Amino acid sequence: MSDDLKERIIEKLKNVYDPEIPIDVWNLGLIYDLNVDEGGNVKVKMTLTARGCPIAYMIVNSVKSAIMDVKGVNSVDVDLVWDPPWTPSRMTKEGREKFKAFFGYDIVEEWSKKVS
Repeated sequence: MSDDLKERIIEKLKNVYDPEIPIDVWNLGLIYDLNVDEGGNVKVKMTLTARGCPIAYMIVNSVKSAIMDVKGVNSVDVDLVWDPPWTPSRMTKEGREKFKAFFGYDIVEEWSKKVS
């Protein structure tokens, strides 16, 4: 049951967006860990793109709400972490493609050049 439930949760997370970046939290790579037990209890470890994000609480609450909307979920615990810090390299392939379509460049390639 938990694998099916986990997949449905991931699909729901693809509808939660960082309002400053038109990419969902899953494809941005903001979800570091997602555990679902047999009882439908969900534990999420996530981060944000910037520590000083003024709407952090809104994004975290949106993640909680989205997960609670999935049939079979009994509880959600979201742990907002800052270590390791988020980098563009955490984005999924789909996230990178969406970013490139919207902004016109591959953020991971550009970020890699700057940190090399």
